[in-house]
Amino acid sequence: MRLRVDRDAFAEAVVWTARALPTRPAVPVLAGMRLEVTPDGTSLRLSGFDYEVSARASVEVLSEESGAALVPGRLLAEIVGNLPSGTVRVETDGPRVLVSAGAARFTLITMPLEDYPSLPGMPDRIGSVPADALTAAVRQVTPAASRDDTLPMLTGAYLDLTGDRLNVAATDRYRIAVRELRWRPLDPEIDVAALVPARTLANTVRGLVNHSDVDVFLSAGAADAGRGSAPGEGMVGFENGERGTTTRLIDSDFVRYASWFPTDFSARAEVEVAPLLAAVKRVALVADRNTPLRLAFTEGEVVLEAGSGDDAQAVEALAVGYEGEPLRLAFRPDYLADGLNGVETPTARLHLTEPTKPAVFTDVPAEGENPAFRYLVQPLRVS
Repeated sequence: MRLRVDRDAFAEAVVWTARALPTRPAVPVLAGMRLEVTPDGTSLRLSGFDYEVSARASVEVLSEESGAALVPGRLLAEIVGNLPSGTVRVETDGPRVLVSAGAARFTLITMPLEDYPSLPGMPDRIGSVPADALTAAVRQVTPAASRDDTLPMLTGAYLDLTGDRLNVAATDRYRIAVRELRWRPLDPEIDVAALVPARTLANTVRGLVNHSDVDVFLSAGAADAGRGSAPGEGMVGFENGERGTTTRLIDSDFVRYASWFPTDFSARAEVEVAPLLAAVKRVALVADRNTPLRLAFTEGEVVLEAGSGDDAQAVEALAVGYEGEPLRLAFRPDYLADGLNGVETPTARLHLTEPTKPAVFTDVPAEGENPAFRYLVQPLRVS
């Protein structure tokens, strides 16, 4: 294998593919990234696979000699990301791969290509969604997913595909985030669901090309299962231009989250997101992760407080549009910030009931429309 490739295009393809590589591979060969020049010599295919997640990309090259090699993927990503701009040369020399650009030269030891597993094929295509919309939805929702692997269902992002509506939801039991967006299904009567590892989905959207479409693929087994389950043998895939990824679905039912959202509220606040988020971050400086940040709502004002007694304390007041009786609530600072970060409109609506009952944050939709983003969070009990 001997080729020349543009450094920026090569770096983008390598970084995309490296996101699928495990940090602690079960066997050393799974830390490898496969490089293969296509038979016509015009493209370099890159791929990574750990038996759960696969990623593949291709980039245009000028090839002088075809071939394939398996190299340490994360190391290659670090190297290529730090090469000078211009043309990169890649060539094999026995058990080594030489990577050079300008005056910089690196030698990588190859891994046994024959031990590397074959990548799974893409499942059946079921439709497409704008990359910008999917990226925004995943960014808004996945912070609410749990990091506790002992409960796999809570580590997933639930994709509910019904007609031309796509809902993305995630929960860790103490909060739940839901974003609704439109997509273009091949079957207008589609009604399926998939529970995708949230971390994988978040990594996937980080490499999407803006102002383009993402094709969505779902295995027949998962589609046949309907909205109630996502079989472990099922697989979901996403393809964006020359980049693609697949991942196994989580073998678990997702919670019936629609019933979690209250329908009646005793108070409502409208507040500018940026000033409130900045105030939350400042006041939270004196609060530990699990220490409550208290909000006291009265007509025209909300007062944020953290700390008490002999501890450091912080207080800040903001103007707010408020309807209802005076109300005091407390939240984990990071949960509060995650909800506000998910609101894309300049102003957020806070729907409130009682100090011990869930609060719901939403964007401010156009007149006659429902909020696209909803974030339910359980307040903390304080004495």
